[in-house]
Amino acid sequence: MSTWTVDADTLVRSRFVLSPLAEATAALKALHRATAAHPGERTWLDQHLPAFRERLAADPVTAQLVAAAFGRTWNADFLTPTPTGAADVAIEDELAVMRATPPTAAVADLSMSVAGPVPAALHRSDLPERAADLLQWVWTHTVAPDWGRRRRILEADVIARAALVSRSGWGPALDVLRPAMRWLGDGRLQINTQDYPDRDLTGALLFFVPVTVTYSWVSWDAHGRSAIVYPCAGALVEADRPPPTALAALLGARRAAVLALLHTHLSTSQLVELTGQALGSVGGHLKVLRDAGLVERGRAGRSVLYRRTPAGDTLVAATRA
Repeated sequence: MSTWTVDADTLVRSRFVLSPLAEATAALKALHRATAAHPGERTWLDQHLPAFRERLAADPVTAQLVAAAFGRTWNADFLTPTPTGAADVAIEDELAVMRATPPTAAVADLSMSVAGPVPAALHRSDLPERAADLLQWVWTHTVAPDWGRRRRILEADVIARAALVSRSGWGPALDVLRPAMRWLGDGRLQINTQDYPDRDLTGALLFFVPVTVTYSWVSWDAHGRSAIVYPCAGALVEADRPPPTALAALLGARRAAVLALLHTHLSTSQLVELTGQALGSVGGHLKVLRDAGLVERGRAGRSVLYRRTPAGDTLVAATRA
């Protein structure tokens, strides 16, 4: 079991950040493993896998690099640089950090991910450039066309997580952030169940980075920054899954779809993106659901957010039984 020591000051300074590179890296892992967590992800893979495989077939060295970089229990660190925390960062700026990796450091990172000798074909000086070029391709062809929608989903997740921290504290929020991660108390955070050295983050800057693809990892750098990348709470999964039949029969399919999504805090615009319904329709459904006591409204900064009430949770749970 690997644990991090996280003092109160670190938690106070920690924050949620978005990273285009983390999203592209999660997408690359999904393309490499060709496995989907839900129907929407399967559709995305079916759309992009042929071109991805053609790209790697034309570049065998990069194909071997990808296979070595994503090990069974560890990623090659140079492929997952820690975000700087800057707002609205461009992926090109994040990739510049990767491109600047010393070639010897890249080979050393690969020895950790493959847990053994690095294949002779990968003892070369251009590994960081090759990795960055591939991630730029993944971003351009598979993520950027849908980044607006993905970003709104990620922002909704951040708002919901921040609301949970405000309501219940960091312990419950960290317990549900990623598989096998648990708040143990006394400043100890279980990161995973692997037998890796513990780390002391006292005084460090800690970022929580959501991605829409169902992969997670951790990273740190020489500047006192650490990051936990985690899959956002099932917004994409729920959007691709129809509401319970009984709920749709009771409320109508479109209104039921809105209620089913509100297990977490979402804004009207985010509901529009997730449901594909018009803004006026979503607003009308929210008014009816609020009048019925199934949905409540609150404010987080400048955002107006909606969430199911306990009565709404009970109704959805009963129709799923």
